[in-house]
Amino acid sequence: MKDNRLEKLAEVLVKYSTKVKPGDNVCVSGEDCAIPFIKAVAKQAILAGGNVKWFVDMTDMDEFLLKNGTKEQIEQPNYRFGECARADVWISAWGTDNVSTLSSADGEKLKNRRLANAENRKIYNDRSASGELRWCGTQFPTNGDAQYGGMSLDEYEDFVYKAGFIDKDDPVAEWLKMAEYQQKWADWLNNVKQLEITSKDTHLTLSVEGRKWINCCGNENFPDGEIFTSPVEDSINGYITYSYPALMNGNEFHHVRLEFENGRIMKAACDDEAMNEKLLTYIDTDEGSRHIGEVAFGTNYGITRFSRNILFDEKIGGTMHMALGAGFPEAGGKNDSAIHWDMINDMTECGEVKADGRVIYKNGHFLDELLG
Repeated sequence: MKDNRLEKLAEVLVKYSTKVKPGDNVCVSGEDCAIPFIKAVAKQAILAGGNVKWFVDMTDMDEFLLKNGTKEQIEQPNYRFGECARADVWISAWGTDNVSTLSSADGEKLKNRRLANAENRKIYNDRSASGELRWCGTQFPTNGDAQYGGMSLDEYEDFVYKAGFIDKDDPVAEWLKMAEYQQKWADWLNNVKQLEITSKDTHLTLSVEGRKWINCCGNENFPDGEIFTSPVEDSINGYITYSYPALMNGNEFHHVRLEFENGRIMKAACDDEAMNEKLLTYIDTDEGSRHIGEVAFGTNYGITRFSRNILFDEKIGGTMHMALGAGFPEAGGKNDSAIHWDMINDMTECGEVKADGRVIYKNGHFLDELLG
């Protein structure tokens, strides 16, 4: 049966999130299980006057390549990524039939495949930062992701569409309301020099002086709900223990603990000693992956559960996340890396953030009275 919510989502992505206009070169991408999404979005983009290309990824072929391909074949840049990074608009679906497809892939081969896309990622970062590329990524509900998140497909579809306000009569009005509130805090934070973050087994200090805070309200990620910046690269000191599992290529790293000195990760470990070597493989992708490219507040209180999907989990209201690797030029970030790996910490029980010595955030909420 046709789900009208998918058509509604496609319309919001094209008209609100990316504002496709006549003559735009538009790329739409997703895995083969997300073909209904690709079709729905492509149709809306065509109706808006875009020149549309669509790309279908097949992770089982990625797995085959990593197992059977030569070094030269594995290290070829990803054509789809390159094409999409050079478009005017890129709308992508995250959704898979099997989240574990690449979980047993050789770590070094995966690393080299990521590094092969370094030039494409730089183009993507630079063009998205300048506004030349208008992009938005969202979730297409699949059985694989539903099962991974501990839900039935029906439950997961409700979860996905509710998180994006697609269940509301006017989703765009809801996003505009969130945008107005978050911009007030982004403007306030733009005047802050230093943050001090504390929670369970966590105490970090870092500089955000001269960096810009970005208000995320459905224009690039969908659903959305975060305020982020790129911290000063050599300023982070202290330690953090992430309360939620850190996920990468179907692997779960529980209670990742990172220790920083002058911005660089000096020690890293997780609960499972057998996973530490794999953890370090990702952290040592390149020099930039030992530094932090993002610090952010999750502000979507409509997302009430952990789903093992970073698109939703990093937005959970009452959390903060930091990303290893690539920073955001639009926020002033200078860290360069082939990875951008978000890790999430619950701040609702004993979390506190001080800005230049003043408490601005406590137990998962901003202190709105400071806005005046």
